[in-house]
Amino acid sequence: MYGAQLEFFNAQKPNGLKSFGSALYMTSISLGNYVSSLLVIAVKKISTTDQVPGWIPGNLNYGHLDRFYFMLAGLTAMGLVAYIFCDKWYKNIKLEDNVESARSEGKSVS
Repeated sequence: MYGAQLEFFNAQKPNGLKSFGSALYMTSISLGNYVSSLLVIAVKKISTTDQVPGWIPGNLNYGHLDRFYFMLAGLTAMGLVAYIFCDKWYKNIKLEDNVESARSEGKSVS
């Protein structure tokens, strides 16, 4: 996923914003890591009670990782639906065509 994301940022940015695309790429990776950590912490707190070890206990033999992974599969399915919606909504930017048309009109292109 990250390779395709980096290619997307590089293909859909003007030439003057090379570092901005890379910064967005790295920011999305770091935010994903934070959200992943927060999700594990939230599941531990919500699923653990006084007598029940919860979904992700210290000893994984007593936990229910299957429930955690089913929850992750559900979140991934919701992400897929959001992706499909955004894909239908997004209009591709053809930067090469803009550069070629500007050159043919005699405008300077940086």
